[in-house]
Amino acid sequence: MRSIRLALLALACTIPTILLAQTPRPRPVTLVTSRLIDGRGHTLSGAWVVVNGARIQSVGSAGASATGSVYDLRGLTVLPGLIDVHEHVEWHFNPKGRLHSANDGETPEQGSLAMAHNMFAILRAGFTTIQSPGSPEDADLRAFSASGRIPGPRVLTSLEPIANPKLTPDQIRAIVRQRKAQGADFIKIFASKSIREGGAQSLSDAQLAAACGEARALGLRTLVHAHSTGSIRAVVNAGCTEVEHGIFATQAELDLIASHHVWFDPQCSLVFRNYLDNRAKFYGIGNYNDAGFTSMEQVVPVAVQLMKRALATPGLMLTYGTDAVAGAHGRNAEDLICRVKQAGEPPMDALTTATSRAAESLGLQKAIGAIAPGLDADLMAVDGDPLTDITALRRVVFVMKNGVVDKNEAKQWGSQ
Repeated sequence: MRSIRLALLALACTIPTILLAQTPRPRPVTLVTSRLIDGRGHTLSGAWVVVNGARIQSVGSAGASATGSVYDLRGLTVLPGLIDVHEHVEWHFNPKGRLHSANDGETPEQGSLAMAHNMFAILRAGFTTIQSPGSPEDADLRAFSASGRIPGPRVLTSLEPIANPKLTPDQIRAIVRQRKAQGADFIKIFASKSIREGGAQSLSDAQLAAACGEARALGLRTLVHAHSTGSIRAVVNAGCTEVEHGIFATQAELDLIASHHVWFDPQCSLVFRNYLDNRAKFYGIGNYNDAGFTSMEQVVPVAVQLMKRALATPGLMLTYGTDAVAGAHGRNAEDLICRVKQAGEPPMDALTTATSRAAESLGLQKAIGAIAPGLDADLMAVDGDPLTDITALRRVVFVMKNGVVDKNEAKQWGSQ
């Protein structure tokens, strides 16, 4: 871990100052917009957004004058910074063009540079908050991004997940307490095997009850990887917070998730397409074999159908997570495009799921996820109108996180 910190510090010292998140200026910053989507299902025309420090001060009609920097975002669509609740930011390809794995010859410095690159790519794509489940490296990425030493999104992390089926319930409870002490924001649990291994339940009902019960007692959320119908039911009955993936869920499981007010995070396309597009970079490592890739090919249409059923399930609390891994960072909006174009979700609903609803699933709805006074100044602007053309999310022109402009390809009127 020390070598990771040193490498990140070295990186921070070499990034041009224009790219580094600086301490927000005390003077207000005004964003002039012609079209604004607030993240809560509403649109505003001709609004001025005034940012003071790291917070949004006001959102309203054009003012008579503006002080400080004024950014002209007219002709674009302004939205809250997007949120990805399942992003493996540490996953990357090594200098040989292969998925990084232990003992592959990559140096800690090379790994740190790759992870910092991922952070920058995600931020410039308009995602100002991500949740990573999970890796110990995330703690340093979280700290360096929060302090402004590297540009990147806000990071929440589970640190290492709980997956070992040989652990006793008491051992699992102890690990949950340990993660809390280590600074984990939530607990990640594997209740089933991967799709490449069939997705069968891998932790017992008692083990899941121990993990989620202990986390709940400590005030921590639980994100649980579950594909099979049995594992999904076990997760819900154990009182866990969120079901991840659920690729083999039937309508009965979707109804169960909804009735227990558990969050559901299915993926529409990106994670599967990314694996298939980068097959040669993954092939031969772990369970990335012929059978595994065949399984992923088969679930591509299944994922879209699951998304359609999830969208049609009354009361189902959907959030937005892509499960982005190596090769997918910076393309986090692709699942929103899939939800709209392939699964038929109304664009406004999709955008709300990736902003205010995602923030609610993180317990951060009072801080992020919308453009409103008092919230953190996380904003973005895209070229086009995502309500009529969801692919506009690929054309990010402006990004602000915590009141700091990290990307600006729009006009700036300059300081006044």
